[in-house]
Amino acid sequence: MKIMSINAGSSSLKFSLFEMDTKTCIASGYFERVTLDGSFYTIKYNGEKIKEEVDMPNHTVAVEVLLDRLISLGIIKNLEEIEGVGHRLAHGGDKYKTSALITDQLMEDFKGYTELAPLHVPANILGVEAVKKVLPNVPMVGVFDTAFHQTLDKIKYIYPVPYEWYRNYGIRKYGFHGTSYRYISKQIPRLFGKDKYKAIICHLGSGASIAAVKDGVCIDTSMGFTPVVGVMMGTRSGDIDPSILPFIMEKEGKSIDEVMNDLNKKSGFLGLSEYASDFRDIYQGVQDGNEQCKLAFDKFVQTVVNYIATYYVELGGADVICFTAGLGENASEAREAIMEKLSCLGVKLDSKANQVRGEEIKISSEDSSIMCFVVPTNEELMIAEDTLSLIGE
Repeated sequence: MKIMSINAGSSSLKFSLFEMDTKTCIASGYFERVTLDGSFYTIKYNGEKIKEEVDMPNHTVAVEVLLDRLISLGIIKNLEEIEGVGHRLAHGGDKYKTSALITDQLMEDFKGYTELAPLHVPANILGVEAVKKVLPNVPMVGVFDTAFHQTLDKIKYIYPVPYEWYRNYGIRKYGFHGTSYRYISKQIPRLFGKDKYKAIICHLGSGASIAAVKDGVCIDTSMGFTPVVGVMMGTRSGDIDPSILPFIMEKEGKSIDEVMNDLNKKSGFLGLSEYASDFRDIYQGVQDGNEQCKLAFDKFVQTVVNYIATYYVELGGADVICFTAGLGENASEAREAIMEKLSCLGVKLDSKANQVRGEEIKISSEDSSIMCFVVPTNEELMIAEDTLSLIGE
């Protein structure tokens, strides 16, 4: 059985096609600049990479091009081979605690979460509607990025603000990257050798967050009402004093939208370094002696360490620390710096193992008090597995 995972952005569409009998990805790709001039796609399959410019004025055309290429490239024989489609959905509010079949009611609910994720929900809706037009009889499943964190105790998700904000508007911590955390959580028993565990998972990419997980259940997470808070990120600030907002609005004559744009797109690595948002460029700057790149690197490490320390206390200790996502899987320099600062907890690095990038590996030494791993995430497979499970019910 073949299942497709879809992650739609406002001008993009990512996909992975899985053969679920073997849980292998047989094709993946990225359709970019959808609705814009110069749109193109990249498809990878059988060790090959196909890239082509093609006019894609909307997401429906992008899906049509995708399905046409899957057939013309011989990846599938016909559309009937695709028996289910799973969509990454940015927000499920506090209603959707698990993945669910996409129905008219679900989509009505999902549209109601637009205010909670205005950049992502409309794009996700476009993806769902595009697939529905092209594959009207194929069942679809919504996999919510917030679902994994719905196990948080109220004391963890509530903010110390007027309670009516929560009651009237749903102001609370929701957390994100949930599908990635769920995937990693399922790998830990195999790595740790026990089903019972206390783990701190560091999803470190351009967007970054950290979660405390006990026996597969989320206890706390660093992102909150929106993805802008928590640890420092590529272009997002992470935690700051909210009083900064009205101060900067007055000093620079900016609107709240302009200041929020600064916090989302001009802060983090980019803001501190005034150089780059990509960690690879930041670390090259560090090696070249750029003091602001070093400041950005050190600040990032400190914010990650602070959350790990907090969750170590919340969990009452930790058995496992996992690094995942683009930066977490590949930036050995960041992992080393983070683990060095955790030495007071008995964390010890295996320097040779830590040189491995993008592969599952234990990077702590045998005498480390906490086992530390690099675990490549696979959100797309998680989406496909949920889809298979739900369409089979």
